[in-house]
Amino acid sequence: MPRELISFLQLLKDFRWQDAVDILLVSVLIYYLLLMIRDTRAMQVLKGFLVLLLFAFLGAQFQLYTINWLLTSLWAVWLIAFTIIFQPELRRVLVQLGRRSMFMGLLKEEARLYKEITEACRVLARRKIGALIVLERNVNLKSFIDTGTSIDAELSAELLVTLFVPKTPLHDGAVIIREWRVVAAGCILPLTQDPTVSKNYGTRHRAAIGLTEETDAVAIAISEENRSISLAVGGKITPSIDSQTLEEMLTLYGPKRG
Repeated sequence: MPRELISFLQLLKDFRWQDAVDILLVSVLIYYLLLMIRDTRAMQVLKGFLVLLLFAFLGAQFQLYTINWLLTSLWAVWLIAFTIIFQPELRRVLVQLGRRSMFMGLLKEEARLYKEITEACRVLARRKIGALIVLERNVNLKSFIDTGTSIDAELSAELLVTLFVPKTPLHDGAVIIREWRVVAAGCILPLTQDPTVSKNYGTRHRAAIGLTEETDAVAIAISEENRSISLAVGGKITPSIDSQTLEEMLTLYGPKRG
């Protein structure tokens, strides 16, 4: 029997349920730490460290002595430099760990973002400003994002309201949200071809239905005529909902943080 197989079988024999829990907890910790430093300078440097690790592995495997010596000898220097240069990001991560549970923190952040969207829709409806807001889920909406103007800004109620102010360059068309960032505005969406859809629906509502027929996105349409808010998902639209119902439906159907 090969030595590798014997070692593997021995490892399985010695494996305890505590080891499985240990691996799971470490994996979850690393995952949420990566979420915390996502879109920061620390993440970019971490990618650089991964490249260096790859070179170190290749150097050891192919006996590239100079590269291997250079990389392994400078690890301590690089780690110290990383700690000094990115002290603000590391401090922010530690503060977040100390303030709250990571799981509860993500749930609260998700709820806050849904409140931002709901507040924007409430303000737009009250001011009789038409709007079409799309939340990407699992199906990539790149083909629709490319029809609009790239923004890539942090999601906020104020930004959403501003984008739909009449006579501004981007007010016409849809705003698309991906991974909790406003990625594009003025996007063109496909209109539903379903003959059973009510003729009372205008272009925004038909676009909301059309997009959700083709993808798993969630679309919110706001009518400037009657100040109503409608939500479409799975090719079906729920008309004339209040802000509380909208928030509940977003929590149920909307994308999940992380």
